[in-house]
Amino acid sequence: MARPQMLKLPEVLDEIQMSRAAFYRMRARGQAPRLVKLPNGHLRVRRSDLDAWLNGHASAY
Repeated sequence: MARPQMLKLPEVLDEIQMSRAAFYRMRARGQAPRLVKLPNGHLRVRRSDLDAWLNGHASAY
């Protein structure tokens, strides 16, 4: 089974066209896709989590 694709935060921000500050504000409110903190401290977002988050927001409009 293939490992899930993990996106770097700048890749996510570019895809959703959002600033880092706006993303962290949404994250503080519990409205952002789930982040995974790696042992080295870097943050990643699973592709499946981002797609699910985007689909949830697309249906809201």
